[in-house]
Amino acid sequence: MLGVCRLGLTGGIGSGKSTVAQMLALHGATVIDADALARSVTWAGGAAIAPISLAFGHHLIAADGAMNRVAMRELVYADAAAKRRLEAIIHPLVQLQIEQQAQEAVRTDCSCIVFDVPLLVEAGHWRSKVDRVLVIDCLPQTQLDRVVARNELSRDAVLKIMASQASRLHRLKAADFALFNQHLTFDQLHNEVSQIAPHFGL
Repeated sequence: MLGVCRLGLTGGIGSGKSTVAQMLALHGATVIDADALARSVTWAGGAAIAPISLAFGHHLIAADGAMNRVAMRELVYADAAAKRRLEAIIHPLVQLQIEQQAQEAVRTDCSCIVFDVPLLVEAGHWRSKVDRVLVIDCLPQTQLDRVVARNELSRDAVLKIMASQASRLHRLKAADFALFNQHLTFDQLHNEVSQIAPHFGL
């Protein structure tokens, strides 16, 4: 993997992390989206569906065969043990796909692999897997306002998600680079990304 920059990209919900990932992709990075992979294994027919049904019961599987996200979200926020059981099912499946996609990116001579991982700081083991960590940062109130505006979630639900993630200070302490995405227009954010992209071989 010599010559390939392995960049860990993270940020709290509503920070703009996914938008920055798309911008890095436009600069030539290969983006591996851990959240998207986690969703894919819990879709109908996904590799996690049978183990989830066995561990939690058929009522956690929706009529379309996918994991019932609303019911599961309520369960894991109320029960830490349930959250650990779910993670024990999903995380190994996602990690396998991440490794496969990273190997493919190396074979195509990609100069930068972006690991888009919302819980990169919380997971701990990611620090040893990446060369640099880029944190997308904004004020907590901005996170809350953005997510309520774009998702069908109550403010209380969003606050619970934020509480389950690392604190803003904890994330910033883990950063090699931080991008403050507060009151930036799309073009201004793109300009910020363009300025730091060369640090990652882009």
